[in-house]
Amino acid sequence: MKIIFHEKYREEYAFDPAAKSGRLDKAVEVLEPLFEFVQPDMCTEQDVLRVHTKSHFEMVSEASQLFTLSLLAAGGAVEAAELAVQGEPTFALIRPPGHHASPDDCWGFCWFNNIAVAIEKLRMEGKINKAFILDFDLHFGDGTRNYFSGIPEVTYFHMDSVNSLPMTLNNVEECDIVAVSAGFDRHIEDWGGMLSTMDYNEIGVQVKQMSDRICPNKVFAVLEGGYNNTVLAESVRAFCEGLEGKAHGK
Repeated sequence: MKIIFHEKYREEYAFDPAAKSGRLDKAVEVLEPLFEFVQPDMCTEQDVLRVHTKSHFEMVSEASQLFTLSLLAAGGAVEAAELAVQGEPTFALIRPPGHHASPDDCWGFCWFNNIAVAIEKLRMEGKINKAFILDFDLHFGDGTRNYFSGIPEVTYFHMDSVNSLPMTLNNVEECDIVAVSAGFDRHIEDWGGMLSTMDYNEIGVQVKQMSDRICPNKVFAVLEGGYNNTVLAESVRAFCEGLEGKAHGK
């Protein structure tokens, strides 16, 4: 299990909750002793333009710091996907998030659709054919759904509840990679007020079981929401431990 992270992700690049100063600091502190960290490169324009229009790309480029961080976030997702397709589970501790970014517009603190850019790079380079995307963020990933709605080889599923997740994952019969839009804002101490830290551990376990059945170890996750810094750190750890088949803290 590897963690994708770049020191520039710590920078406060905007005035929204996802860009808040210190948001990722506790997560780095918690995860660094437990997992190997990998530094990504910026995503290329070519990779972004597989998903987004030229006009959208140019709009984001008008804000230099935001543009740099957005390319780094997409690059982090790409690095995670590249490692995963080789059989190395990964978690991309990145920002800005991306699942509200559609081909020609965006909202909800998102600019480029990180997970879509990563999946499309793998597909267009012939490294995968079919992909399954699980999104367990509090909010529906409209940008991801908008992009992949006409692509039957990629299935997007937004989780309703932890209890219903096993049935959904058990019904997936074929995919070459599992991608996870990992938003932690459903936590009982975050915006959603729904899930415990151990629930995120269980989600990780369920995803691992699905991956083991269909495409062993070919799974990656990218950070979306999650705005309580301390809770975010432990939730990410719990999820990553689940992906390793471990109970949280064991």
